[in-house]
Amino acid sequence: MATLNEKMAESLAVLKAYQDTHGDNLVVHGTDTLGYEHTKRLVDSGYLIKVINGWYIPSFPGSEGDSTVWYVSYWHFISSYLDDRFGDEWCLSPELTLYFRSGSGTVPSQLVIRSETASNNLTKLPFGCSLLDLKASIPSKIERDERYGVHLYPLAEALLVAPPGYYSRHPLEARTCLSMIRDSSSVLQVALEGGYSRRAGRVSGALRSMGRNDIADEITSTMKRAGYDVREENPFEDTVVMERPVTSPYTSRIRLMWESMRSVVLKCAKAALRKELTSEKVLSMMDANYVRDSYNSLSIEGYRVTEGLIERVRSGLWRPDEDAEGLKRKGALAARGYYQAYMELRSDVESFFLGREPSRIYSLGYRKWHYQLFEPCARAGILKASDLAGYRNHQVYIRNSMHVPLAPDSILDAMETLDALMKGESEAIVRAVLGHFFFVYIHPYMDGNGRTARFVMNSQLVTSGYKWAIVPVERRTEYMKSLEKASVYGDIGDFSQFIVNLLSEDG
Repeated sequence: MATLNEKMAESLAVLKAYQDTHGDNLVVHGTDTLGYEHTKRLVDSGYLIKVINGWYIPSFPGSEGDSTVWYVSYWHFISSYLDDRFGDEWCLSPELTLYFRSGSGTVPSQLVIRSETASNNLTKLPFGCSLLDLKASIPSKIERDERYGVHLYPLAEALLVAPPGYYSRHPLEARTCLSMIRDSSSVLQVALEGGYSRRAGRVSGALRSMGRNDIADEITSTMKRAGYDVREENPFEDTVVMERPVTSPYTSRIRLMWESMRSVVLKCAKAALRKELTSEKVLSMMDANYVRDSYNSLSIEGYRVTEGLIERVRSGLWRPDEDAEGLKRKGALAARGYYQAYMELRSDVESFFLGREPSRIYSLGYRKWHYQLFEPCARAGILKASDLAGYRNHQVYIRNSMHVPLAPDSILDAMETLDALMKGESEAIVRAVLGHFFFVYIHPYMDGNGRTARFVMNSQLVTSGYKWAIVPVERRTEYMKSLEKASVYGDIGDFSQFIVNLLSEDG
């Protein structure tokens, strides 16, 4: 007769087989998918959690109450659940389509979808999320997102049919999507077919306010030639010029966020203490403070069953918490890596006093700093050297955060944009605060993003007359909440004030 451990191992093996054949989408629908007994056993032991009746997502024992598990699976659940209910006949609302296409990394608190067979029903989901399905028409041509399978309006059509107030309420998302319009044809095709004269005027006016006069002229003149009375209107409350079209939403999104956040940082920065420092004084200050500045990364890779886990469960040796000696060894390696990274940064700061531009310290330094953080682990065989080459090629998530960092294939565009913004920014405090924020917002590496971001920040501070900013461990919650607010709501005020307060304190 099988033991409890053997039964648990058998259930985990069934879950692993399912995971191995379903890529990133690990949503489980119904007890028949894995079998009733296996499903019940996995739910009872914490390896599956229920989203709604009959729908489950992978979890891990001890992660109860951790929202990360839900945010990891959110879009996969949405597409699987809606495909099951409506087949191909559903689509995100125009507003949510623009939200999704703009590269927002935040899970919406309420997702609105349209289907002609919907029932105007509100479905409550975990962690305060909800799904509202509206009985409404959908576009004749639906586009399916390759990564998650989410059904979307075509970009131009979503911009045309979005409500007038959308542009003023959500200028970041609207401008990001408008910046991806490469010519007038996609807008004109929808506008002429639908007879959207006023809507065409709104999109044309929005494009003109962004400096896209050629496309705006073509839309307006073509509509008029076709007999429509088109009157341009700028639906935005201000003007932000972005003349060049882009293919990646993250290029526009990060530029627009930087521009809107910059003034907030400068306003807060008036209280920051700043003075002329010599090379000797700066390096001495750094040496006195570097040990206290280390933080562990909060990224996790996901929740997958491994062969090793199955065997440990089968043998009864599985313990959810890690071995104390292993933790002690990892701590020692992390401390050594931090020191090596600090020494690289120290050398780069010293080069500033020999004539290097502060922004160049960032662009030439962050890869080296990150590598040194983990070089001891590679030397010890815990990581492969190839793991430290380049940016991450897997998705990461930040524990209990609504913000989902960028997909791996978007990182290069985002990091090139950040590099250009750092080089083009004249104010050191802006480079420090926004350099830190956008580094963790993008999360270019699997681990060590927080530590590297603080090196980015301090490299700009100490080379511009500010002191080395130490984030005290007892203020970690305040620090993380301010970053979350900036990532989810685009409000950099709390984070800016947090950093400026550190710079204004004695010590």
